[in-house]
Amino acid sequence: MRKEDFNIMSDIKIIEELKAQLLCIIGEFFRLLTKGSNVAQEAVLECISGAIIILYVLADRLGYSYTSVDENIKKKLRVGIIEEDTIEKNGKSLSRLNNHIKTK
Repeated sequence: MRKEDFNIMSDIKIIEELKAQLLCIIGEFFRLLTKGSNVAQEAVLECISGAIIILYVLADRLGYSYTSVDENIKKKLRVGIIEEDTIEKNGKSLSRLNNHIKTK
């Protein structure tokens, strides 16, 4: 087996592992939300931050830079704000996230 083939197989295995981890985290997140207000806030935060990390690493493994992901997020936020997306209309969530990202 060639070295290049081994690297491709290794990358595919890592991508598949990341996808499985993401599904598990999302499943755990939904399970936690079904518990209502009794759920530990730290556990919800762990799921959210874990999913974000996995998505960034997955993007990197698929050939996208962290910067390109960030720029695409900023673009989507601007479009959502301009088009007054439903999420934006109900609480200005997109504007608040956009401001947060700008200050980082």
